[in-house]
Amino acid sequence: MADFNKVLTPGDYENGELNVVIEIPTGSNHKIEWDRKHACFMLDRVEPIAFAKPCNYGFIPQTLDEDGDELDVLMITDQPLTTGIWMKARILGVMKFVDGGEVDDKIICVPADDRNNGDLYQTLEDLPKQILKQIEYHFNHYKDLKKPGSTEVKAFEDLKSAKKVIEASIKRYVEAHPELKVKKNIESAVNDAKDAISDTIEGVKKAVKNATK
Repeated sequence: MADFNKVLTPGDYENGELNVVIEIPTGSNHKIEWDRKHACFMLDRVEPIAFAKPCNYGFIPQTLDEDGDELDVLMITDQPLTTGIWMKARILGVMKFVDGGEVDDKIICVPADDRNNGDLYQTLEDLPKQILKQIEYHFNHYKDLKKPGSTEVKAFEDLKSAKKVIEASIKRYVEAHPELKVKKNIESAVNDAKDAISDTIEGVKKAVKNATK
């Protein structure tokens, strides 16, 4: 199995698109998690069936949330997705969430290309209110049988807020992986050099054209 944190980037989040890896399908009570150490999926626990996931659950590669795990994603689809697939997703917003006193925000997404509903969901406001109510209820109560009151949905916020959460999570990941920072700096320097060369060539072409008039 590929190590998703090595073969995938977070995606073009600034333009509203992400790469997302699916861990838990809609309707499953299996808490499947990506194991970074072994680069594979593991079954962490079996939740009470009453608290099966109301939507697909996954993560954004090359990110770290404040709780030390990859930044989570709630993926809204008409049918359950399969554990282990990755996909391009459109960002709708973010669910601000606290778990055991730690920030554990969830980015809310839909498939980037959903031809079944004609890409109906473009913003958080486009989602049926009932879906958000079910998600809120689930995350407020799914640990009640073991740790009552340990989770709290603070708010649902828009795309702008979601991008800030994603940006901060990417920065944490880069800071935790210095080799990635060096790579990005090299890539940036190469791109700057290419731009400079291109500008120089265009300048020479214009000079030659003017000289021959």
